[in-house]
Amino acid sequence: MKKQHILSFIALFVLSFILTFTILDITSDKQNSSDNRPQTEISTEPDSQQSSQNENSSQEEQSTQVDPTVQNDSSSQNEQSSQNSKPPVNNGGTSTEDSETSSSEATPSNGNTTPSTPSSDPYEGVSKAEFYANYKPATSHQDAIYRSKHGLLSGSLEVPAQYAVDASYRPKENGKYIRNTSTYYMDNGNTYVVVDANGKEKMRIYKGGAYITLEEVAAYMYAFGGTDNSFPANYTSKKKTSPQNSIWGEYLRVNHSYFLGNTDKYPYEPELPNISGCGGALQYYEMDIGTTGTVTPSQTSGLYNNGSYIKRGAARLVYARQDLNSNGIYETNEVYVFYTHNHYNDFREYLNYYGGWGEMFGNETGGGVFDSKYQCNPTPYVPTAFREFLN
Repeated sequence: MKKQHILSFIALFVLSFILTFTILDITSDKQNSSDNRPQTEISTEPDSQQSSQNENSSQEEQSTQVDPTVQNDSSSQNEQSSQNSKPPVNNGGTSTEDSETSSSEATPSNGNTTPSTPSSDPYEGVSKAEFYANYKPATSHQDAIYRSKHGLLSGSLEVPAQYAVDASYRPKENGKYIRNTSTYYMDNGNTYVVVDANGKEKMRIYKGGAYITLEEVAAYMYAFGGTDNSFPANYTSKKKTSPQNSIWGEYLRVNHSYFLGNTDKYPYEPELPNISGCGGALQYYEMDIGTTGTVTPSQTSGLYNNGSYIKRGAARLVYARQDLNSNGIYETNEVYVFYTHNHYNDFREYLNYYGGWGEMFGNETGGGVFDSKYQCNPTPYVPTAFREFLN
């Protein structure tokens, strides 16, 4: 009996032991299962170091992104570079290499291409016969200078008739013919663009070039007269010069000298605006216009220059271009160009566009006798309206 109790006790002890280990094993499995969840790693570094790392990380991230401010600047620079790389062109159809000093912001519309400019003298060794056989007007200021060096024309070869030829359209304002107050210069002021009544380019005049037509000489003096005593290269103040002794031959023109404009001495002459001969401030000059022949009641002349001698005739250009207030700008009332076909008896004003001539005024216009100091009746200067054709 006693032995049986001992065995029962041992069996109970073993059973308790097994049960205890079973429970411990189940608890361990549950704990291990719980530990398999993802864990958040906590840094053990100081806060400042962690902050530094985050800052560095942010900088690295920034370095891989495109800064919109930098991108815009770069785009702007590229755009500017692209603009600078474009060939500069002015509205007159020529490179701005030719363009300088314009008195008007606007430019004549034409669509002409840039004229060719010779880099060296193309007329060296060229005979005049060869030059004029295939003649074309000068294409640039430099071309005109090369031509003048050899006594060659830059403008038209056509010798004008006695009377000015009017444009088909000459605009008026309040009954007055309009004078174009726009002036357009190129090539450091050595090229002048002549427009028509619509503001479109008609021709170009080059300082230092040689010209014989009324339109070209009038435009030349309007643009350059009075500056450095400038007049077309084929003009001389030596009235006795023979064409045979001049490199200009039949294209020689003479008489670039003072015009008195004293109406007390020459009462048949009309008084020109602000002329010094009548107490005004403007000094006028005169120069011949060589025509196919000027006919007046007192004389009949043939061709102005036949290559052997000159018959001066009665056609003259009379002009004033003077910077009265010394401000470097020629104001409208400081520049006048007039044409007289009958030896100062009557005048017409050049209106600064091709074929632009104002109303006739003077002695014969008023019914006076040609060149008469006693039977004269000069009508006064007819004022013009002012307007810019290039605007």
